[in-house]
Amino acid sequence: MQSFRTEIENPVVERDIIELANKIELFHNGKIDEEKFRSLRLARGVYGQRQHGVQMIRIKLPYGKVLSKQLRRIADVSDEYSRGRLHITTRQDIQIHYVDLDRTPELWAELERDEVTLREACGNTVRNVTASETAGIDIGEPFDVSPYADAVFKFFLRNPICQEMGRKFKVSFSASDADTGLSYMHDLGFIAKIQNGTRGFKVMLAGGLGSQPRHADVLYEFLPSDKIIPVMEGVLRIFDRHGERKSRAKARVKFLVKDIGLEAFKQLVDEEQAAIEYKSVPIDTNSYPISKPVEVAIPNVELVDVATFNKWKATNIVPQKQEGYVAIGIKVLLGDFYTDKARLLADLVETFAAGEIRLTLRQNILIPFVKEELLPFFYQELSKLGFTELGYNKAVDITACPGTDTCNLGIASSTGIAEELERVIKAEYPQYLDNEDLIIKISGCMNACGQHTMANIGFQGMSIRTSDKLVAPALQVLLGGGNKGNGNGIFADKVVKVPSRRGPEALRRILNDYEANAKGKPFVDYYLEQGQKYFYDFLTDLSDVSNLTQEDFIDWGTNEKYVKAIGVGECAGVVIDLVSTLFLESEEKIELAEQSFEDKVYSAAVYHAYSSMVNSAKAILISEDISVNTQAGIISQFDAEFVETNRVRLGVTFSELVYQIKNNAPTKEFAENYIESAKVFLSNVKVFRAETQKVAS
Repeated sequence: MQSFRTEIENPVVERDIIELANKIELFHNGKIDEEKFRSLRLARGVYGQRQHGVQMIRIKLPYGKVLSKQLRRIADVSDEYSRGRLHITTRQDIQIHYVDLDRTPELWAELERDEVTLREACGNTVRNVTASETAGIDIGEPFDVSPYADAVFKFFLRNPICQEMGRKFKVSFSASDADTGLSYMHDLGFIAKIQNGTRGFKVMLAGGLGSQPRHADVLYEFLPSDKIIPVMEGVLRIFDRHGERKSRAKARVKFLVKDIGLEAFKQLVDEEQAAIEYKSVPIDTNSYPISKPVEVAIPNVELVDVATFNKWKATNIVPQKQEGYVAIGIKVLLGDFYTDKARLLADLVETFAAGEIRLTLRQNILIPFVKEELLPFFYQELSKLGFTELGYNKAVDITACPGTDTCNLGIASSTGIAEELERVIKAEYPQYLDNEDLIIKISGCMNACGQHTMANIGFQGMSIRTSDKLVAPALQVLLGGGNKGNGNGIFADKVVKVPSRRGPEALRRILNDYEANAKGKPFVDYYLEQGQKYFYDFLTDLSDVSNLTQEDFIDWGTNEKYVKAIGVGECAGVVIDLVSTLFLESEEKIELAEQSFEDKVYSAAVYHAYSSMVNSAKAILISEDISVNTQAGIISQFDAEFVETNRVRLGVTFSELVYQIKNNAPTKEFAENYIESAKVFLSNVKVFRAETQKVAS
């Protein structure tokens, strides 16, 4: 541990990393419950892999912006701790796989040397804040959303209100009404607007994908930019308090809003503002570091194949609002590239562009601020790296999650079928190299990490059973999803389930029909015109499992017979007293509250004290086999079971004690009193627990 302590300049980050190392040791020694340890490591970007004994590490890269020095650092870390492969996700992160759990603290420390974090990349936290990859260069944008996305990322990182929510929380920023940040499928989505000369955002709430996709509601048609952080804090506090915690399948914001209604939720958020320290948080856009392209002589380049170069320019170049500059799109097959190429790319953009790349929502790379005169040179250099494949963000550019390659939840291969479908399009439908309207996405399971439910043509990994109970890999075919812009989207319909080996034939039939009959209409409009049954009728024979061949029982990308299995991958732990673990956690939260109080961060101090009290109450409820599924439920149930029956005497109800948090601003005086209340409450319930155990024995 000493080896990385001295190299971390930020003491907060240093404590984080040392805490992870300590908790790993406690877990190995059976002193931390497995579930608690899982929650802690996930919030530090350490995710169990399908393969036993190794971890996937998710590197959090806000709005996909990566500086050259950061890319080189990530490449070094991947070589040292992993296998040299980098995977771009649909949330603009980078993942590396096959990492030893015990080495994750030092890996994290290495990344932080160039201000790259793992913190809250996974777990029940605010995940990576995503944004349009063209932010700052977009011809159609009213202003650059990057400083606002950056401010949100920094404000909520390590913020106590969002460390242990019932489920994850996803936020996006869209540069313009084109809504390339996909606001309608996020917990909170912000679309840049200007109203009466004031910068602000249209705000979308409670969208989501997964097995039950939900279109986000409009929370505000226009919200001034200084209000986005206070509103988001209110949303998070309400979600933390009232969100489901028992059933993970119902624990997203979309289910809470669906249950209580948009207006009721909005009222709770408005009422919560009284307890929020900052009623206005202006974003200082002037201090945000602006990308500055380098001034460089134009190298003399003689292209051998001018025709292919021109095709590349037609499919892979993105116009910029800055005169004389363009952005170059790199199509990255399945989001996977390697560290040797990453370093060369980092050097290239540092020397000849603006020293940064953008990771995209479609698992690609965008290089901004390339002088138009440098395009022949960039084409030549990128060709050496294999980075000039045609079709950036076009139909041939298929999005896919890792699926059964590494993910615990994968049911069928997504990467294998994606490669085959791209091969089919290139070979049989070359005209789709130029098609921007057709979007194909693939997920290995219903959780929709590949975003298949919002695609024009989507495939979801499943399994299918024959009459003699044999199991084969399958694909659910979904059609008709799409982004209509300005916060409006359509989710795809489930049309038919087919054995995976018939996926390419399903795609051929869909494309052939579209070619023959759409008459130039976008696929979304054509699908709506024809209807679900139309497509079901000419695909349904592919779902017949009475005539499967041996090949049908072998999934794409493998030579082995298919076995439906959800990988284990998560380290086993020794089961210990969960009540004791919760009490220990409550003590830690009080320590955090006192530290925050000393640092004069009174809002954080108050929230840590609140979390301690709720945690302590949960411990006593669990000790008597009383199950609750929300923080609000814990508070009311504790009153019913212990306070109203006089088993625990507080002088007030537990609700009155705890809910001071929503009725008081986080002043120094209130924070001091509230922390003391949390300490007294923890002491009381520990005494109650000890006496109960004594009677029982």
